[in-house]
Amino acid sequence: MKNKSLIFAFLLTLTIHPVSAGMNDDPILASLSLNQFEVTDDDEDTVIIDLDAWVGKDLNKIWIKSEIELVDGDFEETELQLLYSRGFARYWDVQMGGRHDFDPSPSRTWLAFGIQGLAPYFFESEITAFVGENGRTALRLDFEYELMFTQKLILTPEIEANFYGKDDRELGLGSGLSDTEFRLRLRYEVRREIAPYIGVTFARKYGNTADYAKLTGQNYSNTSIMLGIKLWF
Repeated sequence: MKNKSLIFAFLLTLTIHPVSAGMNDDPILASLSLNQFEVTDDDEDTVIIDLDAWVGKDLNKIWIKSEIELVDGDFEETELQLLYSRGFARYWDVQMGGRHDFDPSPSRTWLAFGIQGLAPYFFESEITAFVGENGRTALRLDFEYELMFTQKLILTPEIEANFYGKDDRELGLGSGLSDTEFRLRLRYEVRREIAPYIGVTFARKYGNTADYAKLTGQNYSNTSIMLGIKLWF
């Protein structure tokens, strides 16, 4: 628990003290995006945090990506990625590094390889493959699009899908397509950097992952309303 608290404190420190940009032809720049800080209408007190930060130059950057889910004040899911990113085409980066899942227990560590960028028709895309211990493999697809009703009012549909190469019974994960989440967020940009939003999430588990959920009395599908804020620096 101490390690988790330290990680959480580190991420909050990044939020308060982002790295300053340099002053030259190819300066060192930095960015911090709190993509999600939201609460849901689930029966339990659920808080979801999705944070990205990067520092580097035009083509070469170091990324930190973190996803945290708190339920009744406890860490339900905690993921941290540290990646090296290299631009290889206009609007596209290749990324490689590591990912560690602190929660749920037992923890898992993965090597990560992927691409991130702007697909045709302006779809923000992340496609990442993971290789873990004992022959574990995983694939995550994440696509997002922005529909601008006005300069300040924006609807963002997003879909995420996770696949696993083999069953992981300890974590209740089945091989093949494990789960999907479809999210709709309607945000209002008070300023470009500050945008409160409301939205809805449709989550579903499949195959053995759904079977494991049923055995432990969990829902294999869920719909929830969210209220949150998006910030970037």
